[in-house]
Amino acid sequence: MTILLLGKNGQVGWQLQRSLAPHGPVVALDRSECDLSDLTALQDTVRRLKPRVIVNAAAYTAVDKAESEAALAYRINAEVPGVLAQEAAAVDALLVHYSTDYVFDGEKASPYIESDPTAPQGVYGASKLAGEAAIQAVGGKSLILRTSWVFGARGQNFVKTMLRLARERSELKVVDDQLGSPTPAALIATVTGLMLSQLAYGQRLVAGENRIYHLAAARPVSWHAFAQTIIARAAALPGFALRLGVDDIQPIPSSAYPTPARRPANSRLDCRQLENDFNLQLPDWQPYLERMLQLLSSKQNGY
Repeated sequence: MTILLLGKNGQVGWQLQRSLAPHGPVVALDRSECDLSDLTALQDTVRRLKPRVIVNAAAYTAVDKAESEAALAYRINAEVPGVLAQEAAAVDALLVHYSTDYVFDGEKASPYIESDPTAPQGVYGASKLAGEAAIQAVGGKSLILRTSWVFGARGQNFVKTMLRLARERSELKVVDDQLGSPTPAALIATVTGLMLSQLAYGQRLVAGENRIYHLAAARPVSWHAFAQTIIARAAALPGFALRLGVDDIQPIPSSAYPTPARRPANSRLDCRQLENDFNLQLPDWQPYLERMLQLLSSKQNGY
């Protein structure tokens, strides 16, 4: 059974290479090996490999840039998933695809469940929602996993941005009126592997069965609280050379930090459906952050 993984060098894709490896041969491709903007070439790649499972970890994730690059965002986030769904359905393969909390408007007072109305507030969220719809319209077997605030040692993310800024500045201002769950890329990859095992790589799904699940770590926080935790933990490790401490990170409202794309005020995802269906308990993100910082610290110190 061949597993095709797209986006192997992204945060989640990098971790998926490890978590998928015990389940069978993995053909992992990056953008240089499979140009997602070329839909015909993408079709040819899938038809040549004939995978039993397609895991799409590739995405256009530049939230603000998407406002001025809508065509590219829709090509990668909407058209590509539709093509993958068509090719998967043709051979009765399972498509696993990752989506986002940005499909919601962020106005709900409590965590979002899978069936809540969607209302993306920007191009990025709208393109990801269009990708969900394209997959569902095909009618093949698919898993769509919505996640939020992804971080990991690979690639760029909020954790690395805070560490960089803390080395450059003596004070930071971080919004405190947006709530969400920082979610480790490693956790997303591990849960994906567990889900595939329990579903026998899609064989326990019937034709046309599309499942949407929310997958995020436990214990939501604000961006400000997340930033404080990052700096507090990093300050206890060697090698980071931080110029500021926790008290130097000031909370500000989103209105004081305007961006081209509007962010959801509430990005909290209710993951009970996933936990119940697969007998899982999604953990706190802090131990993953600790391990990430230890790894980065070791690299800083040349170990």
